[in-house]
Amino acid sequence: MNVLIVGLNHKTAPVEIREKVSFSSASIHGAVSRLCKLPAVREGAILSTCNRVEILAVTKDIEHAERQIKRFVCDSNGVSIEAIDEHLYIYDRKDAIRHLFRVASSIDSMVIGEPQILGQVKGAYAIAAECKTTGLILNRLFHKAFNVAKRVRTETQIGGSAVSISYAAVEMARKIFGEFEGKTAMLIGAGEMSELAAKHLMSNGVSKLFIANRTYERAVKMAKEYEATPIMFREFIHYMKDTDIVIASTGAPDYILKPDDVKELIKERKNRPVFFIDIAVPRNIDPKINDIENIYLFDIDDLQGVVEANLKERQKAVRYAEDIVSEELEAFSQWIETLEVVPTIKSLRKRFEEIKREEFEEAETSLKHLSEKDLKAVERMAGAIINKILHKPTVLLKKEGRKLEGDIYIEAVRKLFDLTEETEEEVKEALESK
Repeated sequence: MNVLIVGLNHKTAPVEIREKVSFSSASIHGAVSRLCKLPAVREGAILSTCNRVEILAVTKDIEHAERQIKRFVCDSNGVSIEAIDEHLYIYDRKDAIRHLFRVASSIDSMVIGEPQILGQVKGAYAIAAECKTTGLILNRLFHKAFNVAKRVRTETQIGGSAVSISYAAVEMARKIFGEFEGKTAMLIGAGEMSELAAKHLMSNGVSKLFIANRTYERAVKMAKEYEATPIMFREFIHYMKDTDIVIASTGAPDYILKPDDVKELIKERKNRPVFFIDIAVPRNIDPKINDIENIYLFDIDDLQGVVEANLKERQKAVRYAEDIVSEELEAFSQWIETLEVVPTIKSLRKRFEEIKREEFEEAETSLKHLSEKDLKAVERMAGAIINKILHKPTVLLKKEGRKLEGDIYIEAVRKLFDLTEETEEEVKEALESK
């Protein structure tokens, strides 16, 4: 059996292609079930996110499975193979296993070290398991991928530094204030960047959070989600006298905060410092306010430097993460390579034992004159002959069966001795007794 991955991602396909072949949450259960009805696919799962669509399959015939999966992707999404073929990548055997380990560990992500992808991989596995399209190989492969991701996360610094603008903004504020306990923050704007900032602020223990937005209803909705206080946009300057950290991210074409506003503010605060972060483009805050004492202003360029430095740190961690992936890949590959070899050796020995038993039964009459001791000696001799006959084929199968062309040896032995196909339960039994 072989693991096969057919897919495309942010590196190989633009968003307009990715969105054409993505599987919605409403359609993915049916798609996974249809996938495993393809003649060449024994087990299957689908990973579909905004940055990647990947079909994972277990197959005996890689070439046929690849063709069928490509057609499946096209038929499922109403696109032609010509439209997507140049964007697809194909991984099989060890390369496919390595790829899944790298994806789950966030080595292959657009933002290296981001934690969301592991949850998405777990979700893809949960759906496939629910649809009963995973079996012996994919069950073990996914669980091994989760284990690899955990090792990478705990044994390296791949996720240890801020690499989003919103997270970097909060990290910079923490450098100024130390702990956030007893501090009040304000978000001006309630878009995606502000929402991410809200998550980071609340998870870092900020005591109070104000949210101002031109559309007040949006501020109210976001405030409910983060247990914050919504305020009218026109009133945000009034609330700043009680605010230590201000993060601005609106679509305003001009400055919404000017030096005169801040000078009055700092008087009301009795010179207590205020930390401003302007992550809007164009900028929301007049940079001249940075000249006012006890005012600290950083814009998106300042934060970009932090993000780039942290990305370099994550890149350093990738080297160690790749070592973990390679180590785990070898261990898993050795296991998967035994899936055909061990049952074949077991079946071969079983066939010879059956022949020995049949021959003893046929010779039962002619052996009646032998004592029980002599019969056991003859039986031991027959067993020893079997062991000697099977020794070299067994050694050869174990050695060659792990190579790329190992299937040729395994198939030849099975045909030469007419060995019956092993069921999954027999494979499990053989592996457990190994």
